[in-house]
Amino acid sequence: MGLFSKDIKTLDDLFLHGLQDIYYAENQIIKSLPKMIENATNAQLKKGFETHLAETENQVKRLEQVFELLQSEAKGKKCPAIDGILSEGDEVMGEVADAQVLDVAIVAAAQAVEHYEMTRYGALIAWASELGRADCAAVLKKNLAEEKATDQKMTAMAERRVNPTAAPSNRARTRKTAQARPRRTAKKSKRTPAKSARRRA
Repeated sequence: MGLFSKDIKTLDDLFLHGLQDIYYAENQIIKSLPKMIENATNAQLKKGFETHLAETENQVKRLEQVFELLQSEAKGKKCPAIDGILSEGDEVMGEVADAQVLDVAIVAAAQAVEHYEMTRYGALIAWASELGRADCAAVLKKNLAEEKATDQKMTAMAERRVNPTAAPSNRARTRKTAQARPRRTAKKSKRTPAKSARRRA
């Protein structure tokens, strides 16, 4: 069942359905992170995933707080989107043999998950605010902030640690070279007025 299913008639329905969607997603991520930790070869990457696993478990607890605020049962609804993203990540981990390349691939897979979560939390916060549920929005904002921070850490790790051979863009190199190269000044003509006049004649 997709997020925008036929049983949704009001914004309240949409908000609850979206909450169930992300609740399912977070629980699936908890199941997938140990495999990422196991397959990662970079020590810093492993530690980052271990930290995020603890964060995700806490995020699930926050979502349960939101369900409680809504006086609704905390339960998830199957989400094909997150299942597809996680399945793709599993496939990548089974296909890449080189350790360093594998770490880069795992980071990319993890960021795909983060971007999905950020999109969902952003929508939920907007809906909660429109419904006048500032209490729910405040809890969800904490989860969103953690997802954004994790995404930024993953990006930095991929660029500086996991993928140290990544070169700056050609444009950046060209700009630096141009700045370092001394400017050439136009040469002044050595022709005298007399010589110039004879040539014109």
